[in-house]
Amino acid sequence: MATTVSRHPFLTGKAEEGLAALQKNALRLIDGLEDGSTDLGDALRLTVTLATTHCLLDPEGSRLPTWESWVNAMQVGSAVFAAATTADEHVQCRIADQDRTLRATGMRPYVNPESWLTALYLAVVCREKKRIAALCQVPISLLRESGSRFAEYDYAWIDALQTYWLQGSDLGSKLRVAIDATEPETVADPETVGHLVYPQMELFHRFIRRDHTGFNRALIDALEWHKRYWSQEGRDVRASGLVALAPLAMACLAHDTGTPIEVQSEYLPIALLERDWCGEFPT
Repeated sequence: MATTVSRHPFLTGKAEEGLAALQKNALRLIDGLEDGSTDLGDALRLTVTLATTHCLLDPEGSRLPTWESWVNAMQVGSAVFAAATTADEHVQCRIADQDRTLRATGMRPYVNPESWLTALYLAVVCREKKRIAALCQVPISLLRESGSRFAEYDYAWIDALQTYWLQGSDLGSKLRVAIDATEPETVADPETVGHLVYPQMELFHRFIRRDHTGFNRALIDALEWHKRYWSQEGRDVRASGLVALAPLAMACLAHDTGTPIEVQSEYLPIALLERDWCGEFPT
């Protein structure tokens, strides 16, 4: 029998109006990418917000506009790193049903571990293997050049994920380095690390060990910690908490390799988890 983890309360008054405004602003930003009037970092943040907000009114992720919003966010996430790493003056990126010519950006403050992880998780949820492979070719040294301050566990975690996808060596030891770096006494923000960062590493650990029972236990824990974190006053009104993106991505990996997902939650839109929309249109 599946375990249910309910989503924390979230106000839905005027949600339709808010969603329409987000949609309009997201398309405006996307349309501004080619002429350089839009910052790719801003476009990524807003398209992710739009995707998660769709799941407020469509918690199963079963509607086409919801899927389109997730695809758009995934495409923008990939474009961030395609534009940053290309050796040419321009790069072709498909975003929102159009092939767009974007200027190379080189390093920007938003080309950082947070954006990389977001882009990867979106690509995993959308089952975009080529985009995942391209992201895993992004040098960690490049992410260190952003000028933003990130913890060593971020870089170690990315190293482990890239090693897995590229079938490199020492995956276990690299994952252990990442996990050890999240020890509460060694981090600046133990709450965020304990509630959001460590749980995704534990899920990945159970996934690579093919520990189906342990994965489902860890998934319940990850969603409960996610709920506890985003239920806090001030956070409970942010769309970021509506979907547990990292646990969802790990659950998608597990689902696609035969692990029965025995957890139901609005934090894990079932249509995204079970890839209901994948392949419906070119992405």
